[in-house]
Amino acid sequence: MKIAVINPNSTQSMTDKIAASARAVAGHGVEIEGRTGHGAPASIEGHHDEVMCAPHLLREVREAVEGGADAIVVACFDDPAIGACREISTGPVIGICEAGVKAASMIATSFSVVTTLPRSVPVIEELVRRYGLEHQCRKVRSAEIPVLALEEEGSNAAALVQAEITRAIAEDKCEAIVLGCAGMADLAQELSRKNGLPVIDGVAIATKMAEALVGAGLTTSKIGAYAAPLVK
Repeated sequence: MKIAVINPNSTQSMTDKIAASARAVAGHGVEIEGRTGHGAPASIEGHHDEVMCAPHLLREVREAVEGGADAIVVACFDDPAIGACREISTGPVIGICEAGVKAASMIATSFSVVTTLPRSVPVIEELVRRYGLEHQCRKVRSAEIPVLALEEEGSNAAALVQAEITRAIAEDKCEAIVLGCAGMADLAQELSRKNGLPVIDGVAIATKMAEALVGAGLTTSKIGAYAAPLVK
């Protein structure tokens, strides 16, 4: 089985981190192919960046499918262009926000999301509503850090994420935390241990969900909304 884990932005170090997170949980015989959205913005922070990354993301999806990928993980918490990706893929396409919040809903009665910049909060709130989990999401919180700070050696990004988790536990009374950025993938295990509750990395969960769907013989429906794009 081959799963393509696509970083829709153009920062290679983030792709490497994301791919490592996926490989850490992938089952025996599962090949993880990390792909980068070369030509896209260096980070995805807001609606403009989402739109600008989409053509590069779709190119990577097409190439991954042509290269034999059985499933796709879109490793950005904004779940950019998920519908379009599903139209051009036959195998399952999993976004890390949908995977993360749905996993949280299965292991806890409530969760909070900790993301990067404040501008990402309304985007994620809308996704949570779309996925039908507004009643379980206590709050979407910002650690007030740029995405690329997570890639900088010696930055205090991890400490700011931890501080926001501490506030979420105290103020939201949440039972789980979902990390709202693919660049936080390497923090999840230590944060779970330190805080004594599940801290969910959407990359790892999306990888395992993709693996499970492929293992069950499921593909993306081509009847209706996810039918292949019309030739024009």
